[in-house]
Amino acid sequence: MATVINMPRLSDTMEEGVVAKWLVKKGDKISEGDILAEIETDKATMEFESFYEGVLLHIGIEEGETAPVDKLLAIIGEEGEDISDLLNGDEKPKTETPKEEKIEESPTASSDGTKEIPEGVEVITMPRLSDTMEEGTVANWLKKVGDTIEEGDILAEIETDKATMEFESFYNGTLLHIGIEEGQTAPVDALLAIIGPEGTDVSNIKDGVPAKASASQESGPPKEEITETKTESSGSNSSDGGRIFASPLAKKIAADKGIDLSQVKGTGENGRIVKKDIESFKPSETTKTSESAERSTPSPSIQSFTPAGEESFEEVKNSQMRKAIAKGLTASKFTAPHYYLTIEVDMDNAITSRKTINELPDTKVSFNDMVVKACAMAIRKHPQVNTTWKDDVTVYNKHISIGVAVAVPDGLVVPVLPFTDRMNIMEIDTMVRDLAVKARNKKLTPQEMSGSTFTVSNLGMFGIQEFTSIINQPNSAILSVGAIVKKPVVKNDEVVVGNTMKVTLACDHRTVDGATGAKFLQTLKQYLENPVTMLA
Repeated sequence: MATVINMPRLSDTMEEGVVAKWLVKKGDKISEGDILAEIETDKATMEFESFYEGVLLHIGIEEGETAPVDKLLAIIGEEGEDISDLLNGDEKPKTETPKEEKIEESPTASSDGTKEIPEGVEVITMPRLSDTMEEGTVANWLKKVGDTIEEGDILAEIETDKATMEFESFYNGTLLHIGIEEGQTAPVDALLAIIGPEGTDVSNIKDGVPAKASASQESGPPKEEITETKTESSGSNSSDGGRIFASPLAKKIAADKGIDLSQVKGTGENGRIVKKDIESFKPSETTKTSESAERSTPSPSIQSFTPAGEESFEEVKNSQMRKAIAKGLTASKFTAPHYYLTIEVDMDNAITSRKTINELPDTKVSFNDMVVKACAMAIRKHPQVNTTWKDDVTVYNKHISIGVAVAVPDGLVVPVLPFTDRMNIMEIDTMVRDLAVKARNKKLTPQEMSGSTFTVSNLGMFGIQEFTSIINQPNSAILSVGAIVKKPVVKNDEVVVGNTMKVTLACDHRTVDGATGAKFLQTLKQYLENPVTMLA
């Protein structure tokens, strides 16, 4: 049965996209995971992969053409399958109402089982808010069934594999149905909500969604029952039993500071608690005492005392970020043949140069900034390190965009410095600091975490002298940076006190040979030991 693929929403603000390049052609056999096309959004050009198998039967948007989100992009099905019905009506999306003569033959509007959509009703599905997102969790609904919705209103906060993001409505109307409750996880394109004219009966389309929700949702009670019970029990509750609306960042800060959200007055939309409300909150002594007495849910980071001889366990649900990290690193480790090269760098000149640079007004750079700059310059001399492996070709990235690994409470994110080789050390420092703050506050956008061609991971600030990292695919290499260590070294045939730092390059042997990796490290060492060469 043929599947209609529409122009995806690849960013939270995307309204239309441009097909920059088709990587397959009509008649090609498609496997799940194949890259179909490169799509230019309002923020970046991203690869779009297929979630279906079959033959590419139709291309609806040609290279260079611009089309709105949900416009028919392609059709995949069985070879020779008749898709004329899907192409009727000027190639409308699969949720489009069929022609009148077809209604009598079948109650469905498309081959995937989507029911007939009443006029003025909009079916909203779980959006793809990052290029790697396969499923999302509804962290918080900011609207409830029956609320009037205007274009631009924030409907919900959705946790992706990379961040928790606000999802806004592109339609006006009344919220008629919620398909995924707070705390539930569902795949991209699962029914999220239905918006339309007040009083519209949408019972006939609730089950006709492009994809089903998670197994836990399917095996539970009907959605109508969940909606009723969730309103009372899901999320935070105020002291009088009412729902508390707060942003994920506000919740996190409140948890860190031990603040009871029921005692905080929100100044956001519809009384929603935001960051500034938590920061300006001053609890009374009574509130503090009451809060301590009422706190009963243990945090994963706090371990209670366990008597000797008694085993105790606690299960903590994996976040979308943790699951994405596990999936990505497992795939990288077992598909890319890793090997490792380590070199020791004399950091005496770097220490002196950094001290001189930081004496300038309004200037502060770190050793990590110097490493990132040195990597960008070394890559320019060794382009093989800046490649991407594909089954049939090796892609040489002509641009250099370095990702910098940043530890966050839920795991690890890699914000990217686009065109790193064109930045000076001070510009690198400013951008790394800004991105690191965004990362820890879960404010990074998917575009700020995509497009890297090389990655740097630094654990030196934790005293780690040497370690290896797993390659951040589709990169071909990642540099692991250790701590600067003061120790005896030989200079001019004399043993003196010196400062050294070990760096380890993990390489994908499919694209980077041992000699190439070794030459790259030699060049990197030369730049770090002579920082003046990086200031030009």
